[in-house]
Amino acid sequence: MGRFTLVLVLTCASLLGVSLANKDWGFGFNNTNWPGSHQRHNQTHAPKKIIVGGSQNWHFGFNYTDWSLKNAPFYSNDTLVFKYDPPSNNTFPHSVYLLPNLRSFLNCDLKRAKMIANPTQGDGKGFEFVLKKHKPHYFACGERNGFHCKVGLMKFAVVPLRWRY
Repeated sequence: MGRFTLVLVLTCASLLGVSLANKDWGFGFNNTNWPGSHQRHNQTHAPKKIIVGGSQNWHFGFNYTDWSLKNAPFYSNDTLVFKYDPPSNNTFPHSVYLLPNLRSFLNCDLKRAKMIANPTQGDGKGFEFVLKKHKPHYFACGERNGFHCKVGLMKFAVVPLRWRY
């Protein structure tokens, strides 16, 4: 139980750190808020469409946890786009599951997970998921009974922030 608690604490701290990263809280070396400065922050409020995995799309063997850390922060109303090849003789099928909690995410436990995109929905323009709630979202590929999640690194978590700075 001690090891799980440590992993849980470290994962939560990482998610919080990623959520708050790179915010430019006002003062810094760019001098935007120094006395006498009249520059205003870029107040872009439009939601973004983000392709999961970037040009790599959603496939086996790509580290999506690393990708999500490098592409954070994510915001409420941003759209995650999952693109993957449809099942064929040459490709393995993929899907997208929303896992209910951190424990399920860490163990790639799909028992209480909800399939949000089946193996055919990632073709073409991809499957779109809007981050509507300010809460942790745990995503994973559910194919081969969690094998893609466990071995293929096809899982990641995001905690969308409520507004853009």
